[in-house]
Amino acid sequence: MTVLIIGGSGFLGAALIRQAAAAGRQTSATFASRPGSAFHGVAWHPLDVRDPARVVAVIAGVAPSVVVNVSSGGADWAVTADGAVRVALAAAEQGCRLVHVSSDAVFSGARVRYDESCPPDPLTPYGAAKAAAETAVRLLVPAAAVTRTSLIVGHGRSVHERLVHALADGTREGALFTDDIRCPVHVDDLAAALWEIALSDTAGMFHLAGPDALSRHDLGVLIARRDGLDGARLPAGRRAGSGLPGALDVRLDSGATQERLRTRLRGAREFLR
Repeated sequence: MTVLIIGGSGFLGAALIRQAAAAGRQTSATFASRPGSAFHGVAWHPLDVRDPARVVAVIAGVAPSVVVNVSSGGADWAVTADGAVRVALAAAEQGCRLVHVSSDAVFSGARVRYDESCPPDPLTPYGAAKAAAETAVRLLVPAAAVTRTSLIVGHGRSVHERLVHALADGTREGALFTDDIRCPVHVDDLAAALWEIALSDTAGMFHLAGPDALSRHDLGVLIARRDGLDGARLPAGRRAGSGLPGALDVRLDSGATQERLRTRLRGAREFLR
């Protein structure tokens, strides 16, 4: 089986590659600016998803059985929304199984807890781009799996873990918000769940987040304790009133998805012990 990971040079992409290589799958991955870490036997392909012809050429050239799209250009609509459409169209043309990875940023927090049936109601340009991508993928490729996830952590290499270290040692200014709630997931659990979904024939919407709802500050304290840092040194603040856009309290309910998976999505209190 040949698999193609769009956005393989990122944090989640690297975890997907590690697991695919360990399982003996023939693995290809794309990168926007530079290849990811060296993995034996992985074929790397430069790809700008804003280039329709290049997207078609890479997917046709690799001829994968499965395409997992974990790329994101943040609020750049041409990458995050239009790029996802181009990947979906090319995957459909080649008859590939498609798994598209989205984000809890598609929600406003008005409901607090969101299950797989909840429609997007984004507050930010990034959330709007992700929501548009979800809708397009589900319309263009009805057999695709669309997955939403939350804060991804693990192995000390995530954005949040690096931020915690920088704040604890005083090399960066800022604060971790006590009113910004998410459901963190370990990158290895997330990657395993994505492969389980990718290698099945299930379609529709899936939520892949941990069961623990934590503020960014509480999550930071757990990371600090795991890494032998002084959690009391982490500055706390409130996002409400800060002027920063985005939802405050968004809790992905992954219960329905978890019932369909063998992979167990651990809570942050467990995997950060």
